[in-house]
Amino acid sequence: MTDVTTAPQAVLLADYRTPAFLVEQISLDFQLHETATQVTSIVHYSLNPDRSGIPESLILYGEDLRLDAIAIDGEALTPDHFIVSDGVLEIPVVPQSFELSMTTIIDPQNNTSLEGLYLSNGNFCTQCEAEGFRKITYYPDRPDVLTTFRVRIEAEKNYPVLLSNGNLVESGTTASGRHFTIWEDPFRKPSYLFALVAGDLVCIEGHHKTPSGRDVLLQIFVEERNRDYCDHAMRSLQKAMQWDEEVFGLEYDLDRYMIVAVDDFNMGAMENKGLNVFNSKYVLAHPETATDADFLGVESVIGHEYFHNWTGNRVTCRDWFQLSLKEGLTVFRDQEFSADLNSAAVKRIDDVRVLRQFQFPEDAGPMAHPIRPSSYVEINNFYTTTIYNKGAEVIRMMQTLLGKDRFIAGVQSYLQKHDGQAATCDDFVAAMEVAGGIDLSQFKNWYHQAGTPHVSYSEQYDARTETLTLNVSQTCSPTPGQEVKQPFHLPLVVGLLDNQGNDIPLQLAGEDAPTGTSRTLELKEATQQFVFENISCRPVVSLLREFSAPVVLRADVNSDDLAFRLAHDSDEFNRWEAGQQLATRELLANYELVAGAPEQFSLSPVFSKAWSAALADYEADSSLLTQLLVLPNEQYLADQLDSVDPGRVYQVRQLARKTLAEANHALLKERYLKAQRGEVYSLDPGAVGERSLANFCLGQLLLTGGESSEAMGLEQYHNAANMTDRLAAFSALVNSDVAAKSAVIDDFYHQWQAHPLLLDKWFSLQALAQTDSVFADVQRLLSHPKFSYSNPNRVRSLIGAFSQNLNAFHRADGLGYKWLADQILLIDARNAQLSARLAGPFTRWKRLEAKRQALMRGELERISGATLSKDLYEIVSKSLS
Repeated sequence: MTDVTTAPQAVLLADYRTPAFLVEQISLDFQLHETATQVTSIVHYSLNPDRSGIPESLILYGEDLRLDAIAIDGEALTPDHFIVSDGVLEIPVVPQSFELSMTTIIDPQNNTSLEGLYLSNGNFCTQCEAEGFRKITYYPDRPDVLTTFRVRIEAEKNYPVLLSNGNLVESGTTASGRHFTIWEDPFRKPSYLFALVAGDLVCIEGHHKTPSGRDVLLQIFVEERNRDYCDHAMRSLQKAMQWDEEVFGLEYDLDRYMIVAVDDFNMGAMENKGLNVFNSKYVLAHPETATDADFLGVESVIGHEYFHNWTGNRVTCRDWFQLSLKEGLTVFRDQEFSADLNSAAVKRIDDVRVLRQFQFPEDAGPMAHPIRPSSYVEINNFYTTTIYNKGAEVIRMMQTLLGKDRFIAGVQSYLQKHDGQAATCDDFVAAMEVAGGIDLSQFKNWYHQAGTPHVSYSEQYDARTETLTLNVSQTCSPTPGQEVKQPFHLPLVVGLLDNQGNDIPLQLAGEDAPTGTSRTLELKEATQQFVFENISCRPVVSLLREFSAPVVLRADVNSDDLAFRLAHDSDEFNRWEAGQQLATRELLANYELVAGAPEQFSLSPVFSKAWSAALADYEADSSLLTQLLVLPNEQYLADQLDSVDPGRVYQVRQLARKTLAEANHALLKERYLKAQRGEVYSLDPGAVGERSLANFCLGQLLLTGGESSEAMGLEQYHNAANMTDRLAAFSALVNSDVAAKSAVIDDFYHQWQAHPLLLDKWFSLQALAQTDSVFADVQRLLSHPKFSYSNPNRVRSLIGAFSQNLNAFHRADGLGYKWLADQILLIDARNAQLSARLAGPFTRWKRLEAKRQALMRGELERISGATLSKDLYEIVSKSLS
């Protein structure tokens, strides 16, 4: 732990130097014991050629280790030969080439950080990204040190499965009755990609035939109780392998691919070469226990970790500042994979929602950083939506600028050129420039400038010349350490609609003929003008189609044009976006009206009519229609205000939902009853859409009260043929004032208490409930026998969920802030990564109205006065600065 009186030092990109020593090979021998695992490492080091002739100390990193023995070329070193201090082992004098052997002792059972080697439900497991390998042995734990690994694992036979990266080359039994396996990974990798798993697990097997004719063995390892929940994960893996072959021409390179699911995991999953370790949330799925969203989440994350085999493993990142090189690129790839397999429009909407709800506020807050940051105190804090989601948007923009075929050719060229290397973001952009024949020098501003650009536009239609002029400008607000921003290179996809709602062929001034109905405008200056010719009537502008750049779009568009686009825009994303803008305008206008006077609330005829017309559209895709009908969430609305009262935001949104539900009660009931939800569960997009629309309608109907709505909710809850429908009914009932609510909560618990992932949902939905008792309920649930601080999923499901409950968390008396601060301080002592992530809501304190600002700042100051981990210290200190 780090005392805040001695501030941790930041690591700077500008200070990067190549490693002094390279590793030719590493051999690891694990003698597994719960509280005293012995790790023997033999490492062949050689002086980096770029340091030739310069004496260098060997610097190795280690945490929570007991060093038992150390030797160079077989000669034991005494404490006079090396220095161990503050997590660093330094040997001042070493040969230019040598073999270093050492033995360390670690305690997996008491490793509550879930980094390095630890025990999860009685199984040994590792997590080494970003810097967890140093909790296993002393090593130059950095991503640009790549080598081949040979790993021997020995354990008692009550751990029958012993796994590591690569190929199994030997197994057997020792004279003492223990057993062992030996694994060799033929591909050079950094230490963060090392993995080990040992435990009592069962294996589900499948196969995949590659285009070159190789048969790859696919294995998923889970606890016995989860054996029947892996079929979807296996199918998702097979689909991902086939998709990567067909779209990017990338084939898997080992003879087996292994996935292990564990309950205690800080992340979603980890792409260790050939042995992916997953949070069980993203492996286990069955219609009786998982929702549609769970199934899609499993498919996405399985794909993401598999796609890392090339974009992250075969080509890794040179240093942690380049993290988005692998994560942004791979998130983009998993987004494209999910879009191809499911509803592309809904996937795009979901991705943009995440960006707006989490990344845009991050860009506007104290933790703002570019997708390639210039410094960090604790690298774990930079596994952010900026690195992942905004990084994916930057990759998407390059595909938009190059076109899909040239983009894929650029990715293939990049991977071929840097195979087996640790690369940089500049290496990737250079490959795109060559493939696209394009200069991306200005585009690289995305890599070193933080913040969300704001794009505004105005339009002038000239009926006499039949021209439309768009004046487009961009600005970006200052962020910490970056007061002045240079213009970004922005691809803005535009379309124009005629008065019948049809797309107009687009011809820019100076062109001989129209070239399609959607065009990519490249905005590079602070202000630019674009003129379209042969426009016979005043068009309705549809700018930023498919959300072609991660920007905030500002324009003085009248409500009638937004309603027109909601009804007619051929770009499905922009159709949804028009509805969101219309709804946001309505809700924010009412936010001002209802201050102290809720009776002033009203919805305009334009908005009410447009919403009702959408609900009555039986021709629309049900998944997209549900998205169109859902109002902007409270956090997004709050982020549009400079000084926000969260309680009033909640009040306005609830009034709007209830008003729309009451005005459309008959139609909501009709659509609910007509939804086709067959007894046989299907993940077909049509079936998913029908369920989503029906469950949306049920939630709206329960807002209106009445015995008939309650009866529908209870009937669906008790008789649902799948967990999607059952959980939707449960959620709707928990968020209502029905008499049966407590009985339903108890019933769900008693039915599903043996399923950890469903218990997470049980905790979470109660923590998110829009009821007066939720704060007391959450406090009570902390003492529930199924709540555990040692399981990150359970902590996130209760404590993390409550912090996202805008109305309940932001109590006017500040007790929500105090409660969360108490939980963070308690957790920080055992799991620094988790405590830092839970502190996220505190980074937004400056956006609140004055009273709540003072209360939240007071809790931040209280936290800052404690002894904190580096992870939490960085969040708190930057939030207070």
